[in-house]
Amino acid sequence: MSTPYHEILQGEPLLRPSPPSPGERHERICHRLHALIHASIDGLRSTQQLQPRDPVRLADRVTLRPDLALLTTATGKLWLVAEIIDGHDHHVDTVVKKQIYEDHRIPRLWMIDPRYDNVEVYHAGPYGLSLKGILAGRELLSDSLLPEFQVSMNALFA
Repeated sequence: MSTPYHEILQGEPLLRPSPPSPGERHERICHRLHALIHASIDGLRSTQQLQPRDPVRLADRVTLRPDLALLTTATGKLWLVAEIIDGHDHHVDTVVKKQIYEDHRIPRLWMIDPRYDNVEVYHAGPYGLSLKGILAGRELLSDSLLPEFQVSMNALFA
């Protein structure tokens, strides 16, 4: 995305990001992830994939624009979010938005970090988001709720 956009975090508008951020590599990773997810859910009627950074309203005072968002078609509820961390503005993604996703009990969260070429995988549990793993190198990102999807970290960050 080449232009800044707004998110609303706890009722406060936040302008994000200004060029040169998020940067070309961020956008390549986002495009690659979207293409892989799209191919894996093709024909799957239970899941809807939003466009990169489409607004997602979680509450009256919370509208986020995740890099990747999957919704349950029947209910319109968000069930998987991927945030590609911006090295110039990482606090919002790694702390603020992660807490919002936890507060709203989003079932799956992938924190994709191009700074370290890794992905933190979180699943919602009875006590909030639980870190299931940190993937890097040749390890595969996959999810039982997306049986046709998998990508190695090397391929995602290439």
